[in-house]
Amino acid sequence: MVYSSSSIWSEYKFNTKFYYFNHQLIFFIIGLIIMIILSKINYKDYYKYANKLLFICFILLILVLIPGVGQIRNGSRSWFGIGSLGVQPSEITKLALIIFTSKYLSQNEKDVRSFKKGIFPILLVIGLFFILIMLEPDFGTAMVIIATIFAMLFVSNIKTSFFGYIGLLGLIGISSLIIIAPYRLKRIVSFINPWSDPLGSGFQIIQSLYAIGPGGLFGLGFGNSIQKHFYLPEPQTDFIFAIISEEFGIIGITLLSILFIIIFYNTIKISYNHQDLFAKYLSFGLIMGLIIQTILNIAVVIGLVPVTGVTLPFISYGGSSLLVSMASIGIILNIANNNKHNL
Repeated sequence: MVYSSSSIWSEYKFNTKFYYFNHQLIFFIIGLIIMIILSKINYKDYYKYANKLLFICFILLILVLIPGVGQIRNGSRSWFGIGSLGVQPSEITKLALIIFTSKYLSQNEKDVRSFKKGIFPILLVIGLFFILIMLEPDFGTAMVIIATIFAMLFVSNIKTSFFGYIGLLGLIGISSLIIIAPYRLKRIVSFINPWSDPLGSGFQIIQSLYAIGPGGLFGLGFGNSIQKHFYLPEPQTDFIFAIISEEFGIIGITLLSILFIIIFYNTIKISYNHQDLFAKYLSFGLIMGLIIQTILNIAVVIGLVPVTGVTLPFISYGGSSLLVSMASIGIILNIANNNKHNL
């Protein structure tokens, strides 16, 4: 699908239909190697080095903000790379924060009911990393991280009333972010009514819906998308789901959704059945990150939420996203293999 969705733009820009496909293939091979290696590393090692991993990510997030060190792509200084190959430290930070939070919650299972002793320290850490990621800015990744960590807190021993206060604080925070960056308000307006600015902020979602609409039951067929012919911007990344819908119809996106559900269900079962508290939180956090990112991407593509710039795990073009997704599965496989008798 990366090849199909990107071939027209790739040929126009690089004189070859396989530019994006070749790059994604390289990252897929690297990701496969990483997944296999991580599936052999005992998950308990992450418990030992959780603080160090988070500190390394903290340094990387600072370095990427320095002009000349971090690269600017699509308006965000959030990349390290050479030439066209790049890696986002914010994606790696997602993993590190999940590992750190899993360790913290497993260590402080009783204390999390106390705001001062239990919740405040972890909120302070999350807030610091949220600010660093928003300075790039990378709103989509920041939202996925926040939602994932809060899902982990929700299944812990925390008081439910806490989420009411956090919800109120979140509304204030989002309002502040909109005031600071007016372009986010335009995205919200275009989400409510894309036709208010059809050639500006509403253009992408309108073209996405134009791709989804004609798909019908069976789609137009592989490679026959119309919207990828310079109508839908960068169709191989955040909006690849729209091209899948256009080329394979309801049948195609239903099969894709079933594949995602199979992965999500089995991983949640691994988390539920594991006896080690750290493993429970870690596997749950990793899969919740993928679930939230998947739901958010699809919701954006079909117009349920404003455009946030989040890729579809395993499917969208993007090396960092693919590597982190496959690394997550590698860690989950190790957790499963270390608890076979309980499954």
